[in-house]
Amino acid sequence: MLKTAFNQYINNFRGFSREIWILTLVTFINRAGTMVLPFLSKYLNEDLHFDLDDVSWIMVSFGLGSMLGSWLGGKLSDKIGFYKIMVFSLFTSGIALFFIQYITSFWALCFAMFVLMTIADMFRPAMFVSLSAYAKPENRTRALTLVRLAVNLGFAAGPALGGLIIMGIGYRGLFWIDGASCIISISIFALLVKEKKKNVQNDKIEIPAAIKSVFHDRIFWVFLFVSFITAMIFFQLFTTLPIYHFKKFGLSEFQTGLLMTLNGLIIFAFEVPTVGFMERKGFAKIRVIILGSFIMAFSFFLLLINVWAGILVISMICFSIGEILTFPFSNAFALSRAPRGQEGRYMALYTMSFSLSHIISSKVGFGIIDWKGYQSNWLFMACIGIIATLCCIWIKKALLDEKVS
Repeated sequence: MLKTAFNQYINNFRGFSREIWILTLVTFINRAGTMVLPFLSKYLNEDLHFDLDDVSWIMVSFGLGSMLGSWLGGKLSDKIGFYKIMVFSLFTSGIALFFIQYITSFWALCFAMFVLMTIADMFRPAMFVSLSAYAKPENRTRALTLVRLAVNLGFAAGPALGGLIIMGIGYRGLFWIDGASCIISISIFALLVKEKKKNVQNDKIEIPAAIKSVFHDRIFWVFLFVSFITAMIFFQLFTTLPIYHFKKFGLSEFQTGLLMTLNGLIIFAFEVPTVGFMERKGFAKIRVIILGSFIMAFSFFLLLINVWAGILVISMICFSIGEILTFPFSNAFALSRAPRGQEGRYMALYTMSFSLSHIISSKVGFGIIDWKGYQSNWLFMACIGIIATLCCIWIKKALLDEKVS
């Protein structure tokens, strides 16, 4: 019985090309080396002694650079190819990280963070587009999930290693390690993977000939709104929730860390098998996203029960299930929606929706908490999750009408 279950689990990791496995390894090395981001606010406040208002503006510059980089990365991927953008982005941002540690003035840091993230986040849409070249259409969603798994594992390892480095050699060591991981990971990719044109095979969703540009694709813009909302909800996991754990239930950093670990373990254990099962059964991507966004919203309704600490565990389990159903299929839907030759533009806007939500999520969350308290924030997040679900239902109907017409 156990052997059969294990074999079924392993089968979900079969059928990928050599390039997909190398891309997954490169993503893991790069994400595990991304140690600056989790500690950036602490570095600016504690090491460079900026006040919290200055820190927030530097982080806004960080987010704006991320948005511009996402757009440029997608547009240039369509113009000159994803491969060149991936190599340029990681190698150049790696070099930039070596030097940015020596910048200590406020305005210079705002500019430097903006430029750094413009270059660094050109990588994300280009990487998504690369999957359309190196993965077969029938396992593209699983390939996206495999890369997401590498990102999650890398982010799980990175902060722990970063903490050890800070204790050992200080914050500056983070910039050296992060920069080196960018250069090493993209060097492995360039040495082992050759440039390849995007797969000309289309996905199951047929794009009407009337859609000449992403700016005329109404369904996709509604989908971007859904992605923005679900990302807003997701980022609460790293901003308002850890503080709520302590303020309301007195949880220590270790106990909050265990809840975060529970999320990571559920994702690690169940995301690839779940996606593999739904791919084999032919579930429509938008139907899965409808279910996932509803479950994410429900996890925040559960937080309104604030008289028992055990509800945090139940809410986290629901949140993790919603995440498994929402994000891999959102990635795949965005990529499958793009007409041939416009994959980069579509994935650029998709990644920009996450960058924008990263900027706004904490501001909105903490603003509501300051105004009306934590319960109001959980209710707000749950309600916008329901709005996202309703938008997905509209998309499902619009897709059916599109096929008929």
